[in-house]
Amino acid sequence: MKEKRIGLYLSLLVSVTFLSGCEQHRLDQQVKELCAKDGGIKVYETVTLPSENFDQWGNVKINIKKYSKPDDAYYLEMDTQFLRKGNPTLVRMVARAVRNSDGKVLGESVRYGRGGGDIPGPWHPSSYTCPEISQSQPSLESSVFLKGNAK
Repeated sequence: MKEKRIGLYLSLLVSVTFLSGCEQHRLDQQVKELCAKDGGIKVYETVTLPSENFDQWGNVKINIKKYSKPDDAYYLEMDTQFLRKGNPTLVRMVARAVRNSDGKVLGESVRYGRGGGDIPGPWHPSSYTCPEISQSQPSLESSVFLKGNAK
């Protein structure tokens, strides 16, 4: 009787592992396809800012809209759309660089991601995103906001 229960648990574990792996793979393929369609950075207009608008590592100091002040010339707008909720999730993440004076979008970055779908356990869920974020690729901010000379 004990062997039957152990066998049942093992077959159930193998089934759950196989099914969750298939769903993750299917969603990862969907992430790749969506990313190929409209993922990445699109620049509509560049802006040259004085060097004091950049930190010591060359990153531009632009606030997210939620934390921007009325007199900020530019802000970043973030939007996350859940294409699939639950476990696993599938999301479309968009960041936009916006000029405050006229609301014009200067550039946008579109990413897709899958999160979760793993076998339950004490570990963090896996994820897959596209395009990958790396040090070698430019960010939305560095693509739109160019560093000019100090005043």
